[in-house]
Amino acid sequence: MFPYDFIGYWGEKKEDFFTQRRRGAERGGEGEKFVWNVVYLGCESLPEIAENTIVTISASGFSEPDVWVRLEDDKLILGREAFGRVPLFWTQQNHVIWFASRLQLLLEMIEKPEVSISGLYGYSCFSYVPNPLNPVNEVFSVAAGTEVIFNLDNIGFPEVRKFYQWTESQEQIKDENIAVSQLQSLLKNAVEKQVADLKDEPVGVFLSGGLDSSIVAALLVQSGVKVRAYSLDFGQFGISEYPYAEQVAQFLNIPLVKVDASPKNIKNAIIPTVKALDLPFGDGVTVPLYLLNQVASQETKVIFNGEGGDQLFAGWTNKPLIAAGIYQSEHPNKKEDFISQYLRTFHRLWGYEKQVYQPEIYAQIRGLNAQEWLLDALDTRFCPSLLHRLRRASLMLKGAQNIHPRATALSFVHGLNVRSPFCDLNLAEWTFQLSGELCLQGACEKYILKRAVENWLPSEIVWRQKRGMGVPLTSWCVNDFWHDIGNWLNPGILKAENIFYPDIASQIVTGQLGGNIQGRRIGEILWLLIMWELWYSHVFGVKLGSKSWNHPFLLPNWLWKHYKKLQNY
Repeated sequence: MFPYDFIGYWGEKKEDFFTQRRRGAERGGEGEKFVWNVVYLGCESLPEIAENTIVTISASGFSEPDVWVRLEDDKLILGREAFGRVPLFWTQQNHVIWFASRLQLLLEMIEKPEVSISGLYGYSCFSYVPNPLNPVNEVFSVAAGTEVIFNLDNIGFPEVRKFYQWTESQEQIKDENIAVSQLQSLLKNAVEKQVADLKDEPVGVFLSGGLDSSIVAALLVQSGVKVRAYSLDFGQFGISEYPYAEQVAQFLNIPLVKVDASPKNIKNAIIPTVKALDLPFGDGVTVPLYLLNQVASQETKVIFNGEGGDQLFAGWTNKPLIAAGIYQSEHPNKKEDFISQYLRTFHRLWGYEKQVYQPEIYAQIRGLNAQEWLLDALDTRFCPSLLHRLRRASLMLKGAQNIHPRATALSFVHGLNVRSPFCDLNLAEWTFQLSGELCLQGACEKYILKRAVENWLPSEIVWRQKRGMGVPLTSWCVNDFWHDIGNWLNPGILKAENIFYPDIASQIVTGQLGGNIQGRRIGEILWLLIMWELWYSHVFGVKLGSKSWNHPFLLPNWLWKHYKKLQNY
């Protein structure tokens, strides 16, 4: 099934202007007290769906739906599966519930949209907007693993039902050989299910050279499908992973396409990426991933990735959190608790609120507590042991609210169905049976996964340490995009918007915003702000104010640095 989006409504009367503004396959109906209508965008014919179901979407194009809208008696039910692969939004206007798979579709229905301060603050803390919040006031996201249920008699107070929880198993697997055998079968089954509908057409795989994407590539080759791999090339900057991807491709005897992620290509793709993402996502990988999808879409209609492996098998980012958890348990009276330490691992603007926001916004943010958005994910009732609790949190936060929905958005805009074998419920539930030492053995993370696949890939790929995609954000920002920052984060525009302080960009590049924002963090924070500002103008649709010429980004970087040195004498 070709990727599509939808927008629809459910209420007491027909909304005639709705179908006049939208063209696409249409489905509608009515009950004793309500009428409903939905338009499929990018879909010429109506897909087959279950009875009493209004609309569904599957990111992979073949499996069980990732989001659904259905009817039950006189109730409307909006649901989203546990991995969060596809977003689902809703808003209420008068006595009508509007729902859509893209925020931009709902924005067209809101006469005067306003930015949600809670959504803005959440974004600045995490680089994504935490569910069920949204960057737009009075618009809400359905959280992964939940259903939102509306009743016409009490439409303004929907019931939120959590139908799935990531839960630690009481029986833990401790035998390494048993775990290896079971895991190998689960991995193979996960891929076999996702290639069952494929015939002779080639599929693509995003191959970073890391363990997870390499495993997916190996399993695809084992399954007998035609595979083409795609890998990023950042040139002379960043941490080069391409040689590892090349090594894997040669070992598996599959073609590898090098995708040019040069500053020029990144700059050209920034605004298309922002529009494709629909929501603001502040991680630096988004534009490179857009380029990967763009190239792959010229040769295939189905793309595989290794997303989700870190969440399932406690990747390297868990190490400092484990150390923090152990320290906290031994020193419970220390000033900073574990949730605060977890919040710091996002390395964004939590803790810098007073330096970042203009007074009016800061006054509203002071009443918000970002830690509350982590409490459910870190709930000890579902995962008493630290490692499983961290894995639960990673699945619910970084996976379902960031990694998976952005992967789907970037694939869908290029007409690609995206398949993530690690997003397999049987596999995921099995990992909650693993004893801690099988996930993290000494300093070796993902230990049992590496043991299970050590004969499928080169040893160097399996056992090397991995540190994530080396996107050279700071190099781009202080060199290639120096003058562009003067436009994207222009002091005049920021002053008129009355959200961030006008000189925030210069504060960041001079290291004056905070002592911890140095080196790679400079690029990460600048990128966070850039992506918000571009979303604000190109998706939300705010009209930009007048630009100021009083900022350092007008000068060449080298000349500005020389000027700063003279000022210090």
